[in-house]
Amino acid sequence: MKAVLQRVTSASVTVDGSTIGAIDGGLLVLLGVQSGDESGDLDYVVNKTLGLRIFADEAGKMNRSVVDIGGSVLVVSQFTLLADVRKGKRPGFSQSAAPEIANAFYQRFVAAIAAQNVTVATGKFAADMNVALVNDGPVTILLDSRAT
Repeated sequence: MKAVLQRVTSASVTVDGSTIGAIDGGLLVLLGVQSGDESGDLDYVVNKTLGLRIFADEAGKMNRSVVDIGGSVLVVSQFTLLADVRKGKRPGFSQSAAPEIANAFYQRFVAAIAAQNVTVATGKFAADMNVALVNDGPVTILLDSRAT
């Protein structure tokens, strides 16, 4: 499982001209589910998302998590994180999980974040989405559950 975490002051997702998910301060999570991902991969990414201390404390040091600051999380499914671009000019997506499996993991990820009393907004799985964000910092972190 791969995820890109972006610390944001605001973020939103629009589908067919309608905003379907939006947050103020917190994290935008672009989530890619890889073929063969298991519960351990999901747990790793959930725990890192909730626990990474990438928000400033009173001294301006990155010492607080999204939970610590009472921030929100906007989760957007993004199979293109699994693109293989090693050959040619056209990305291959054979490493991405099948849509029904990816959607199940996506839904479990959202539920796990919400279970920790964090406000969660979402995109729409498999939709053509427009994502807008104001990256704070900028701070952008790549998580890969298989790189541990």
